[in-house]
Amino acid sequence: MAAVELSRELFGQRFQNPLLLASGTAGFGRELNGVMDLDRLGGLVTKAVSVAPRKGNAPPRVAEFRAGMLNSVGLANPGLDSFRQVELPWLARHLRRARVLVNVVGFTIDEYAEVVQGLDGAAGIVAFEINLSCPNTSAGGIEFGADPRCVAQIVGACRTRTRLPLVAKLSPVLPDLAGMAEVARDSGADAVSVVNTLPGELFDAKGATPLGNGFGGVSGPALLPVGLLAVARVVERSPGLPVIGVGGVRSADDVRQYLRAGASLVAIGTAALADPRLPERIVHDLETGL
Repeated sequence: MAAVELSRELFGQRFQNPLLLASGTAGFGRELNGVMDLDRLGGLVTKAVSVAPRKGNAPPRVAEFRAGMLNSVGLANPGLDSFRQVELPWLARHLRRARVLVNVVGFTIDEYAEVVQGLDGAAGIVAFEINLSCPNTSAGGIEFGADPRCVAQIVGACRTRTRLPLVAKLSPVLPDLAGMAEVARDSGADAVSVVNTLPGELFDAKGATPLGNGFGGVSGPALLPVGLLAVARVVERSPGLPVIGVGGVRSADDVRQYLRAGASLVAIGTAALADPRLPERIVHDLETGL
């Protein structure tokens, strides 16, 4: 079967294929060195980066169920300085074709902007993914992404700190996700990423929670139709706004479904945790039309 052209032009960059590794599932890249060839992919979205180092939530942090996984990692990361001095140089040295997007988190509006400013101009970054599902500590813990005014303020603050593209990552539980994508776009976002995990909870046979934090984010196969609908709604409401589809990807056919829904790029997460070599096989299947 003839090879299929998979390259995509986005953010003024060429992505050799549409498949990315989703944030939180690929660490900072070096964790997968020797396990898979990262340069076979379109790119990767790094683990979250915050201003200060974070230990994350108490273990256990993940629990499986029949339709996927529940995770409660708590945005554990080494912080801005360590990422800039240790992780980013490794990515710049080892990735030649795969593009790097940096996931940015904050617990105040200024923290988001500080991370973006601290990484602006660093070699190897093609865009920032702004994780708007973080809790706003100054507003009782409500997610930033649930408030249009906060979304506008965060994206706007980050926009003043960099000329690099901004990708707003949105939650699937928003009452008007497509409307929030418009808010992000009008505030300076160059694209959106949908969807983040769904909130969920599990209990064991004794009625206890399997997670140290008590609840977490649902990911895995069950998220596929949620992500597809989110992409379709954003594309319908905001034609021309690039969308990165995320959620439930396990095969080349899943990637094609996201592309049919209108996604520009597609990210794989939970399935790659279970089988780190799966993304390479998906790229092969996409190339050969399998």
